[in-house]
Amino acid sequence: MTTIAVLGNGRVGGNLATALTRAGHEVTVADREPGAAADAARTAEVVINATPGAGSLERLVALRAELQGKILVDVSNATTDGPDGLPADLLYPGSSLAEQLQEALPGTSVVKTLNTMLFPVMTAPAILTQAPTAFLSGEDPQAKQTVRDLLTGLGWRTEWITDLGGIRTARATEAAILFVPHVIRSSGFTPFAISIAR
Repeated sequence: MTTIAVLGNGRVGGNLATALTRAGHEVTVADREPGAAADAARTAEVVINATPGAGSLERLVALRAELQGKILVDVSNATTDGPDGLPADLLYPGSSLAEQLQEALPGTSVVKTLNTMLFPVMTAPAILTQAPTAFLSGEDPQAKQTVRDLLTGLGWRTEWITDLGGIRTARATEAAILFVPHVIRSSGFTPFAISIAR
């Protein structure tokens, strides 16, 4: 059992919290209020960033002390939105939210994952007709192994998880968000994921 704080109580955060609780973990959900987030992060081993990516860096830097020595799982994408509310462009071109977080929080092990799919797939990958891929980016091998174990508990098979390497690789998976609005406009909100076919 892992003690987990999920920051963000929207569709992504709520879905992850429910599934991780079902998998046997002790989960606390905090909304965007600084006090609630600080309390949740302080007592957790793993903190999941499920806040809207455009404001994540500011919110999480404010929790530097609480995140010291913790694993921060970043599932958000930092984008500007178009008129229809769908992602239009990257907020950190030539970088990524995960890189910005790791640089700002050197005492925290940031792991990027689950940001290349619609939220229902995060906790139920088997709902797709083809095998999805969950990518891992991060500097700390032990932290990535902890996240890999959490993913396995959510139904991700070992062969569906691909470790891309260091945190710099997160800029590739975050850029994949630019596919999403076009796929949604073409096919609707049917669950899908970016995947590597082999």
